[in-house]
Amino acid sequence: MTRHWKERPEGGSHFAIWLIRGIARYGGRTLARLCLYPITLYFVAVRRPERAASRAYLARALGRPASLSDAFRHLHTFASTILDRVFLLGGRLSNFDVTVSGLDAVHHELDKRRGLLLFGSHLGSFEVLRVLARQRPDYVIRVVLDKAHNAVMTQLLDALNPEIAARVIDAGQDGPSVAMAIKQATDDGELVALLVDRARPGEPSLPAPFLGRLAPFPTAPWLIASALKVPVVLAFGLYRGGNRYDLVFEAFSEGFAIPRQQRAQALYALIQRYAARLEHHARNAPYNWFNFYDFWMRDDDETQALPDVAAIPDAAVQRRTAAMHGLGAGGGR
Repeated sequence: MTRHWKERPEGGSHFAIWLIRGIARYGGRTLARLCLYPITLYFVAVRRPERAASRAYLARALGRPASLSDAFRHLHTFASTILDRVFLLGGRLSNFDVTVSGLDAVHHELDKRRGLLLFGSHLGSFEVLRVLARQRPDYVIRVVLDKAHNAVMTQLLDALNPEIAARVIDAGQDGPSVAMAIKQATDDGELVALLVDRARPGEPSLPAPFLGRLAPFPTAPWLIASALKVPVVLAFGLYRGGNRYDLVFEAFSEGFAIPRQQRAQALYALIQRYAARLEHHARNAPYNWFNFYDFWMRDDDETQALPDVAAIPDAAVQRRTAAMHGLGAGGGR
């Protein structure tokens, strides 16, 4: 099974992706959804690593061995949310039945006219967050996205909504550049949305329990939040079939500081708390998990006992998070 998500090639050719886009735009969502069945069948049959990753994850989330039909449903759910991006980014939100909960926590922070970090994941659809933009058109939403990964899909989505594309913060830049772009956006009172469940190759991470085994989670988002001292809200856009989505917001922090002398312990506590919420929603909507690679740590990487974070030298954590230096040298970093 593939060890890292960056190792997997983009699924679908340039022609195939744009063909589906054309069918969706001119034939409608119903016709386009019919095309998803042969596409999903192709991926289940041909993309062995994704199929294996799907069944390994589902066995954990469902608490039983996952069948090929489970993998088909899983990949079909993923394909459905990808297709819906065409409509969501095209401004056709009225096509969807979106139930929103926890939005008061977001409004509470937005009304203060200060920046906000919205932490999402590869669980469900991140694009359904556009509902927030419809409810608060006065607020600027910036999304942190690796534009080089899945380049064909990125080009398609950019063409659908150039205005949103212009607000993307490219995660493919070096660490300090990304951090400074996020800082500038929050200083301007904007909402910055980023996915915090995957660590890029070579990026600092810490393990946390997730669905019965340790998994690595990136430390950079939490260090950025600490440095900026802005509120953090978790967001989950869960696909429920048909045209239905549940959009869930959870207040996570009004703003926190990570003491320099307890950096490793504080980071681990934050990541563990986040992983627990991610697991809660993954069990609630198991077919919405879209990390199709070997997400967990192996025995040859880490022992399965929880790490003794008190024994992690703070200097080692500082070296591993050097990309955050561009945010300043305050004691709250």
